[in-house]
Amino acid sequence: MLALKPLRWFEIVFGFTVLTLLATYLIPGDSALVGARFVLGFVFIVFLPGYCLVNILFLGKNRLDIIESFVLSVALSFGLTGLIGLFLGLSPIGINFLSITISLGVVVLVLAAVAYLRKRSEKLPVLQMEST
Repeated sequence: MLALKPLRWFEIVFGFTVLTLLATYLIPGDSALVGARFVLGFVFIVFLPGYCLVNILFLGKNRLDIIESFVLSVALSFGLTGLIGLFLGLSPIGINFLSITISLGVVVLVLAAVAYLRKRSEKLPVLQMEST
């Protein structure tokens, strides 16, 4: 996979999430930019949650190649999105546009933050204790 510094990776994921949420709420349905809203939303739902989870689970020696990472990201995204929908459906909040976008955005940002911390801790050198 493309090797980015952990902070740069987190900035890209965070920026894409914010851009998607802004496009979802600010671009009207009859605008010429509605296609961009659909593309951003599609990637946000179908790829991003699983991608963040893959980056948490597979680091170091367990790293996946790009095809395995992409396929697993899509599969995990469908699972996470389905679980979020199930929990929202069973909760008093219910399933509506606002609850789905906000909860999926929060889940993606939390997963991205955990992946960032894991990536950063992997890059830190291990301090050796001197034995006397």
